Amino acid sequence: MMATSDQIRLLLVEDVPQVAQYVRSLLQSQGQIKLVEVLTDGGKAVQQVPEIRPDVVIVDALLQGRVKATQVVSQLREGGHNVPVIMLTVPQQPVEADPAHGVHGVLTMPFSGYDLITRVSEVRKAHAAEDAAGPSKVIAVFAPKGGVGKTTIAFNLGVAASRVGRRTVLVDGSIQFADLRALLRVPSDAPSILDLPTDRIVESDLSEVVWRDPSGVDILLAPPRIEMSEMITARDLEKVLSLLRRLYEVVIIDMSVALDELNLALFDRADVILEIVTYDSTTIHNTIALADTFRVIGYPPTKVQYLLNRADANSGIDPAELARALGRVPEHEVRSEGRVVVPANNQGIPFVLSDPGAGVSQDIDRVVANLLGTGRAAVAAGAR
Repeated sequence: MMATSDQIRLLLVEDVPQVAQYVRSLLQSQGQIKLVEVLTDGGKAVQQVPEIRPDVVIVDALLQGRVKATQVVSQLREGGHNVPVIMLTVPQQPVEADPAHGVHGVLTMPFSGYDLITRVSEVRKAHAAEDAAGPSKVIAVFAPKGGVGKTTIAFNLGVAASRVGRRTVLVDGSIQFADLRALLRVPSDAPSILDLPTDRIVESDLSEVVWRDPSGVDILLAPPRIEMSEMITARDLEKVLSLLRRLYEVVIIDMSVALDELNLALFDRADVILEIVTYDSTTIHNTIALADTFRVIGYPPTKVQYLLNRADANSGIDPAELARALGRVPEHEVRSEGRVVVPANNQGIPFVLSDPGAGVSQDIDRVVANLLGTGRAAVAAGAR
């Protein structure tokens, strides 16, 4: 059955076939929770989570394999996987819920279908609320087609967010082609994500690697050469993003134009996918196709927001036609002002600083205010 936007994706780590079959049977006649996989080996959980993308993981506290339940929980936390865990146990082996150490709920056998569904739903809801109330906001800036101004918008959004007092970091998520490196003319020997340690990353490691742009915003750069991109894994990105969430109020990722394992890992962690569209038939076609893919994955519609770039240049396409294709009016608009944007890009500087009074700069300020929930007055005050 295809996952719906409200359906909870459940991963079960269980090495007793009878228990696994019992959980399957309890979930068989309902649609609220989808059991996407049963793993009998706890050691495979960390590798499978990025691929399966569960909303909740249930781990049997009595796993008999080489990797015990407590190790599974620790590995998920250390790997930066932001997924809540429910520990399945028996009365003789009580377990306490401890979200700070990776155990977000407990389910004690025997349990009914009502108990199972209620506990999974409660844990998922509590975890989502905790994320929403957290100190940071992750915005993935994406486009289903090149040439629509994605990197320029991501850069200027980051600078604009920094100008209103939000500690902001830009992540060059275009790992292969390093779009931000190209736009900003960063020296080839500038540090990149590859300079971070491969095991546990701490704040001191990150402070030595981020590039401080002259505009004042921190940037975590992609590798300087294409072949180096093969050294970056989805797990690396998840660990880095988990740390950035703790250190910055706003994390803006300039995504690559692809739908691969790396991008899916970043999409899963993002609070908002800001998708750039233009009045272009190919862009609109790809945007519609991507919306279908997001529905299949299970992303709620509220996770995706559309930004219409060059909004005053419709190229003969009726705005109503665009709204019908997207299923709604784009949440954000940025006008086309080549006389402001092009010279700034050629110099590698943000146009929100080179010409803050320009209409396109004010549009970016409005987008930031809407994304971050700040008032227009606050944005204007920060710009002064």
